[in-house]
Amino acid sequence: MSFGQGGPQWDPWKPNSPQQPWDDQSGRAPQQPWGGQVGGQAPDWAALAEASETRNRRRRLLLIVGAAVATVGVGTAVAMAVVNADGDSQASNRPTSGLPATADIPSDTASTVPSFAPTSAPPPLDPKDFISSAKKDTAPLNPDILFPGTQLTMGERLYKKGPTADTTNCASAAKNTLPKILTDNRCTRFLRVTYSKDGIAVTVGVAVFDTEAQATKVKATADKKSIVESLSGGGVPTFCRAAICRSTTNSYGRYAYFTIAGFTDGKNVTTKSTAVFTTGDDLGEFAFRQIRRRGEAQASAASQ
Repeated sequence: MSFGQGGPQWDPWKPNSPQQPWDDQSGRAPQQPWGGQVGGQAPDWAALAEASETRNRRRRLLLIVGAAVATVGVGTAVAMAVVNADGDSQASNRPTSGLPATADIPSDTASTVPSFAPTSAPPPLDPKDFISSAKKDTAPLNPDILFPGTQLTMGERLYKKGPTADTTNCASAAKNTLPKILTDNRCTRFLRVTYSKDGIAVTVGVAVFDTEAQATKVKATADKKSIVESLSGGGVPTFCRAAICRSTTNSYGRYAYFTIAGFTDGKNVTTKSTAVFTTGDDLGEFAFRQIRRRGEAQASAASQ
């Protein structure tokens, strides 16, 4: 019989195994089953290559799946660590109804910006309110309080203070049409003071009423003949009794105030007598300021 069909087979992995004989015809050793011919047939190289590629793809797929599983595992471990750090592993299983509503969640600005209750300061007291009625105008009153001092400076002009008078018989301190007007409107008091400068004198008269409406009516009713009677004495001669003089009428609050100005030597006042007009205007302005200051002082005292 020929070699290779009988007798012991050569096992390359088995020690002392008999070596496979050479092929008598080719003089070459026969191909081994794992890489050569089997039973005289050539191996299918395409099938072997496809099987190798399939094994490589399977290996890569297993590596990818393994990496993904490892990543998920790490994420799960981190999530569990966060839950455990919160101290309540069941908090993540609570329903959303257990969370506070949006309106209940404080915002950053609410915790940093202070809030204050709205406040409103009371409106300031109006000084005129205190000199518009006898109920509020309760401060002491007399000629020396309303016209203090011994002289008056208006701008660059200096006036010397003369005699004063105070009466509750208002008609006795007026002339012509003014006495009746004062009586009809219930004048309660009449104060007078005279100032003089360089041969010109002016008497200021202040009539007091219970209400502002009464004083306003006196101002509206008075005419050119409604004049205060001039007050002389204390170095001031009689003036404006027979001569033509300049007079004014005004009111503020419950006070009506008048002026009569003229020459102390008995001359008539004309439109060219600018010094007389200036003197009358100065004392009329001063009377207004003093009445207003009276209201301001009482308003300030009431606000303390």
